[in-house]
Amino acid sequence: MKYYIIAGEASGDLHASNLMKELRRIDAEADFRCWGGDLMEEQGGVIIKHYKDLAFMGFWEVATHLRVILGNIKFCKSDLLQYQPDVVVLVDYPGFNLRIAEWAKAQGFKVVYYISPQIWAWKTGRVHKIKRCCDHVMPILPFEKDFYKKYGYEADFVGHPLLDAIGPEIRNSVEVKDFREKNQLDSRPIIAILPGSRKQEITRILPVMLQITKDFPEYQFVVSTVKWLPQSLYDKYLDGYSVKTALSQTYPLVLNAEAAVVTSGTATLETALLGTRQVVCYKTSDLSYRIAKAVAKDSIKYISLVNLILDKPAVTELIQYDLTPGRLKAEVEKLLSDRAVREQMTADYAALNTRLGGSGASARAAKIVTDCAKFGTSNCIIGD
Repeated sequence: MKYYIIAGEASGDLHASNLMKELRRIDAEADFRCWGGDLMEEQGGVIIKHYKDLAFMGFWEVATHLRVILGNIKFCKSDLLQYQPDVVVLVDYPGFNLRIAEWAKAQGFKVVYYISPQIWAWKTGRVHKIKRCCDHVMPILPFEKDFYKKYGYEADFVGHPLLDAIGPEIRNSVEVKDFREKNQLDSRPIIAILPGSRKQEITRILPVMLQITKDFPEYQFVVSTVKWLPQSLYDKYLDGYSVKTALSQTYPLVLNAEAAVVTSGTATLETALLGTRQVVCYKTSDLSYRIAKAVAKDSIKYISLVNLILDKPAVTELIQYDLTPGRLKAEVEKLLSDRAVREQMTADYAALNTRLGGSGASARAAKIVTDCAKFGTSNCIIGD
C-alpha cells in the first residue's frame, strides 16, 4: 500500500520513522512518500521536503514566512493528487497538517492523525475540524483521550512512542559507553546543554544557557548540536566559552550527564525517560510570547511535557523573563547538590514512565493505519 506521511519537525521524524518500521512489518509492499527527515529516509521513505526547511516557531516567525508556508501547502496538495496514497498519515505539526487534513478528506483520501495536536492547550475549537477530517486520531498523552471524548470523539490512545525509542539497548550501547573518549572529554562530571533544534531556539536560548558555564568549574559542559543547522550558528555563541559540542548524540550525552538544561519540547520528555535531572528553558520573541499568553487557556499551567503529563511541577520551568543566568544557575545548583530535589525528581520520573502506557505505541499505531488503509474504517463519533 501507499502511505503519504507528513512530519514537520525533528521529533516527528523520529516517531514517524518508528511508525514506518512497524508498517513495514505488517505490509511488506509498503511504499512511503514523506515530508520529514533522515530517520524517515532510513526507513525507505522518499523525502519530498525536509523538516529543516519547514520548522517555523512562534506567531511572528510564522507570519514572516507565510508566503513559503502557503507555497508548501499548495505543493503538498498537488503532490498528493499525483501520488494517490491509500492513506495520509499526519504527524503532529498542526498548523500545516490540519489544513492538509481538511483538504485531503474533501478529496476522498483516508486521513489518520498520529500524535494529535495539543488543541487542549489552545484553539480547542479545532476539535470539530479534526472530527470532520480525520478517520482516526491517535494521541500519545494519556489525558488526551478523555479530552476528545468530551467532544464526542473516540480517539485511539496508543501510548507514547518514546518508550519504544528509548529502550535498554540505548543505555547499553557502545555510543553511550564510548561517549567521553569519542568527544575527547576529561574526567569531570558532565552537564548537558540541549538548546533545541530550531535556529530561533539557538539564537534566543543558547546564549543564556552558556552564561552559567563559568559558574561550575568542577563540571564540563557539552552542547548538543544537530547536523541540519550549520556549525557556524553555534560557533557564533560558543566563542569565549570553554565548552564542547556533541553532534547528533543527544541520548549518549544525556545518559552521561549529571544534569541537563533543556529547551522545552520533546527533549524534556526524552531527558526524563533517560533519568537525567533537568531544568526546562524557553524563550521566544516578545510578540510571540504575548500572543501565546493571550490565546492559551488559563487551565494550562505548564509548558514541559513532563509537568503536563504528571500535572505537577516535577521539573522547574524558566520561561521567557524568568530565564536569566542567575535563575538558571540557582536551579542547576539544586540539581547538583540538593538531595531532596534529586530524590523527588527520581520518584516523579518513575511515575511518568507508568503514566505513559508502556511500550508498543508504534506497533499499535501501525495496526490502526493499515486497517484504515485496507478497510476504510472511520472514526467513532459518539455525538456532537
